[in-house]
Amino acid sequence: MDSKPYTFDIKLPGGIPDHYDNHIERRLSSMRGQFLDQKAYSERLAREDTLLYEVYEFKRPEIAGELLHGISIVHPGKVGNEYYMTKGHFHTVLETAEVYYCLQGQGYMVMETPEGEWSVEPLRPGSVLYVPPRWAHRSVNTALDGDLVTFFIYPGDAGHDYGTIESQGYRKLVMDTPAGASIVDNPRWKSPEERHA
Repeated sequence: MDSKPYTFDIKLPGGIPDHYDNHIERRLSSMRGQFLDQKAYSERLAREDTLLYEVYEFKRPEIAGELLHGISIVHPGKVGNEYYMTKGHFHTVLETAEVYYCLQGQGYMVMETPEGEWSVEPLRPGSVLYVPPRWAHRSVNTALDGDLVTFFIYPGDAGHDYGTIESQGYRKLVMDTPAGASIVDNPRWKSPEERHA
């Protein structure tokens, strides 16, 4: 792996870097159990394993001192009344932060701590979001006519914990309602006390 400085260009609209090391595609089948309306999910998946989001990564050593970075593109659409979103994750090293810079589109970052504290912050072009240590995070695209594109950067040794979120989802959901994109309680979410009862 080259240890020299480098630059890359991000072409907008679109957001795909002019070069990258790894391209990840997340389809509907990888989001089993994450959408509230499981009937709508199953019906949609039976028709097509839709591409929900993509990640373009620049590979660096996964060690302290390095900064892993790349581009996340969440495509527009809904499952039932719930907008397309990323899987979301805690970091394996819980005490690590992450920064997101929104380049295109609009949406929200849904976040929560292991103790159940939550926050939902808007994403719009030019906004920079700081996700503190201990906060799980998930990007949601609320624009039905375009992609949500963000640049992300986080410590090289942070790692990803997807399993915790996969087991119960997030405390808050972003739904399409008559009032527009609305933040609502996730009825399947359980408090740490309920989970350990």
